[in-house]
Amino acid sequence: MLLENLSLLFFKNYDDATLAFSEHINCFIGDNGSGKTNLLDAIHYLSLTKSAFISSDAQSIKQGEDFFMVKGRFIVDDTKHTVQVSLKQGQKKTVTHNKVVYEKMSEHIGRFPVVLISPYDTDLIREGSEERRKYFDSLISQLDHTYLETLIQFNYILKQRNSLLKQFAERNYYDRDYLHILNEQLVPLGQQLAQEREKFLEMFVPVFQKHYRHISDSSETVTLTYKSQLLGSDFAQQLLQHERKDMALQRTTIGPHKDDFVFLMDGNPVKHFGSQGQQKSYVIALKLAHFEVMAERQHHKPLLLLDDIFDRLDEKRITKLMQMVAAHTFGQIFLTDTHLDRTDKILEGLSESIRRFDVKDGVVKVIADG
Repeated sequence: MLLENLSLLFFKNYDDATLAFSEHINCFIGDNGSGKTNLLDAIHYLSLTKSAFISSDAQSIKQGEDFFMVKGRFIVDDTKHTVQVSLKQGQKKTVTHNKVVYEKMSEHIGRFPVVLISPYDTDLIREGSEERRKYFDSLISQLDHTYLETLIQFNYILKQRNSLLKQFAERNYYDRDYLHILNEQLVPLGQQLAQEREKFLEMFVPVFQKHYRHISDSSETVTLTYKSQLLGSDFAQQLLQHERKDMALQRTTIGPHKDDFVFLMDGNPVKHFGSQGQQKSYVIALKLAHFEVMAERQHHKPLLLLDDIFDRLDEKRITKLMQMVAAHTFGQIFLTDTHLDRTDKILEGLSESIRRFDVKDGVVKVIADG
């Protein structure tokens, strides 16, 4: 799979930009704040219909404008696919594939996969369980459309149930029958999510462990486990047992939306016992396993986005990544860096075609091909 070109209109700090890409390596070079990462985020929008870095789509509209548009052409198995994401202030976001609007944006997820490795990846270790659930839910959803639909339905019913619990408190009444109807709808969806997450990790963990050994050259044993109160228990019964607590707190306190993915090293939490270098190796191994599993399931390699990793990784880990590039492990690569000479030195000796772009204050120019 290739991304042939990219067009932007009033996206973040860009007025108007059009880029044509190398089929191998594309380098965005510029100072911090120049808009390099925004180009990666535009590619992320084309794949997953949302930003990798901000939760509000409206924040992607250039200041002073009232809409943005991101457009790109993918090539998959010699077939061209034009994808466009657009948003007008105060209106609903629109995603089109070959000029046809998706009825449900979820239909687009997984068609044009990307994997992003960025300095923020260690947030998966440092932050709370919500970050890890979002990451694995996104990964599994790209591989399994049924899982995505189940997740969407679960979140919809969960929102209804939480709204009802708040109404009970605000209006001082209790409709137990309606609450139990929502419970009946929630239970099979929640159980399905928990089972699919557990099943996914059984397949994913060995791939992750393989990449950790390669990227770190270390002897410690790493793994990750799925922590859920639903596995091996009756979700319906648990909802009944937590009913009084849910009413007091005005939210649903039990279910897959409270589960966690636990990152371990030699049996201990990586967050507390892993060095900074070990934590970096851990999340890079996660992303490389993400890439391998996606490539195998989708039968084509995802786009690989590398955001300022040369600034954050030591020479050993960068060398390991470049060895994988040289071995043609990846397909098309997009990377950002602040120093052209450093990028050229790291990529020196690679046989792949390389296109370099100079990025300065929202203006992008091709420097050289090589």
